[in-house]
Amino acid sequence: MPRPRVLSGVQPTGALHLGNWLGAIRNWVELQDTHDTYVCVVDLHAITVPHDPSQLAADTRSTAALYLACGMDPKRCSIFIQSQVAAHSELCWLLNCVTPLNWLERMIQFKEKSVKQGDNVSVGLLDYPVLMAADILLYDADLVPVGEDQKQHLELARDIAQQRINARFGSKENPVLNVPKPLILKEGARVMSLTDGRSKMSKSDPNEGSRITLLDPPELITKKIKRAKTDPERGLEFGNPDRPETDNLLGLYAILSGQGRDSVAAQCADMGWGQFKPLLAEAAVAALEPIQGRYKELIDHPEELDLVLEQGRQKAEAVANATLNRVRQALGFASRT
Repeated sequence: MPRPRVLSGVQPTGALHLGNWLGAIRNWVELQDTHDTYVCVVDLHAITVPHDPSQLAADTRSTAALYLACGMDPKRCSIFIQSQVAAHSELCWLLNCVTPLNWLERMIQFKEKSVKQGDNVSVGLLDYPVLMAADILLYDADLVPVGEDQKQHLELARDIAQQRINARFGSKENPVLNVPKPLILKEGARVMSLTDGRSKMSKSDPNEGSRITLLDPPELITKKIKRAKTDPERGLEFGNPDRPETDNLLGLYAILSGQGRDSVAAQCADMGWGQFKPLLAEAAVAALEPIQGRYKELIDHPEELDLVLEQGRQKAEAVANATLNRVRQALGFASRT
């Protein structure tokens, strides 16, 4: 029986941080052993907002290198760059032509991001959920790892596949597209900001002190944790809605130290912040040290990364083109000779 297929990826915009690692990539690493895993760097999504073209390629490769440094194994998964598989853009256009405009206008993230962009909102920003749907549907994914903020996008992909393609151009016995299901991530899925325990850690936060990136040097990690927002109470605990920063920092310590929530809750029940923060900083530095070492090897010797990305592209392209050809045939396009 074939293993269920999983697809995921992140944008190469800004350095990956603890939230990306603990909330997503760490789970992908575990999935490699039980699932047919595809992970990509979604660089086409990165240009839906103003970007620096001189940095895009370097940031894309850096993100791919961090996938490997975090434990993604090219012998057990496929790692590739989205824009190097042309089928993503072509399927996006085909899906555009059957997706109602009002489905996109109601997307929550578009509403939030368009406010920030003002008069500079691009068609791409409105349309990127359809590109995301194309990313998912191209690989006949059975499962898509999603956090709370991505559930609406996966539902859109499912609706497009079921209602706009399969129902109109396929049949119940022979659907054109596979309809994926969400894979809800486990503990650590929501790592919150160091400056606001009620907001998710984000690459787009203008305050760099709000996040610890995977490439931050030890002294900067220690500085950010020392300045992290806390409360005046002594004793650390989980589950108190009035102490979100406490819950977040204690949760980070539980994961980064490898001790688990019950153990650190007991250890830190009577602890003050002056005693706790150095422990958290030490755990974070130790957890990131092997990632940073492996990343440096890949950047210093780029031929290994080049080979991984080329092999990943070839495997991804074979699957993607087969799906694209099914959709083209279902929509009535002339066959390619």
